[in-house]
Amino acid sequence: MKIICIGRNYSEHAQELGNEIPESPVIFMKPDTAVLKGNDFYIPEFSNDVHYELEVVLKISKGGKYIQKEAAHKHYEEIGLGIDFTARDLQSNLKSKGLPWELAKGFDGSAVVGSFFKKENYDLENLQFSLLKNKDKVQDGNTKDMIFSFEDIIAFVSQYFTLRVGDLIFTGTPKGVGKVEENDVLEAFLEGEKVLDIRIL
Repeated sequence: MKIICIGRNYSEHAQELGNEIPESPVIFMKPDTAVLKGNDFYIPEFSNDVHYELEVVLKISKGGKYIQKEAAHKHYEEIGLGIDFTARDLQSNLKSKGLPWELAKGFDGSAVVGSFFKKENYDLENLQFSLLKNKDKVQDGNTKDMIFSFEDIIAFVSQYFTLRVGDLIFTGTPKGVGKVEENDVLEAFLEGEKVLDIRIL
């Protein structure tokens, strides 16, 4: 199982981190060991600035290579929400040296994945999702604001990586990312329904 992540897919998020708006999807990966087991996230000892990034996640149901955009919708049946935890201090240091981000993005427990739901129950082009930190709303996103659609992403990614059943695609985070502290509680909502509840330790 691969975890494929899309960076800078919401223009306001790219701007809040001082990044340019991309002309094609920005791709990075997480290993399967990044998937958080349970609902407790432990801040790693190597970072003092871990950020939450709430994202819509696609679960690949049909493998393929060189998938055309027009057929991309046939390759996933379920969606969910996930959190891409990022060691921002480590990422900034690596980026400043022109080095890859994996240490900041792919560490154990850095990929929170919630339950998955049938996509036909939602308007995927106008899908609202949000994150509360200690009951305060910190992220409020909608897929209509994505730079690259789900179909764009699948078509692009499959040019480089063969997609397999069970692969996950994190589709990008909206603005409002921020630091987590011990004892924080994160709650994620999909169309107003709570689907994730994570405690920071």
